[in-house]
Amino acid sequence: MDYRDRITAEPDVMLGKPIVKGTRITVELILQKLSEGLAMEALLTSYPHLTKEDVLAALSYSVVVISREEMLPH
Repeated sequence: MDYRDRITAEPDVMLGKPIVKGTRITVELILQKLSEGLAMEALLTSYPHLTKEDVLAALSYSVVVISREEMLPH
């Protein structure tokens, strides 16, 4: 799956943060909820407009973004 089919950024929606297309649900929110231990099923129940594929696309998008970052030496 190509995350670009489900993830977009629009300057006038959520301050241009990456969102699931057709929603105001940010990739950041999805990652935050998962990192807090919320199970996929609970996330989908809490946000009925989300699908499993949307969540996986958000994770895929995050992998791409992180893979392009460089750690600066301390």
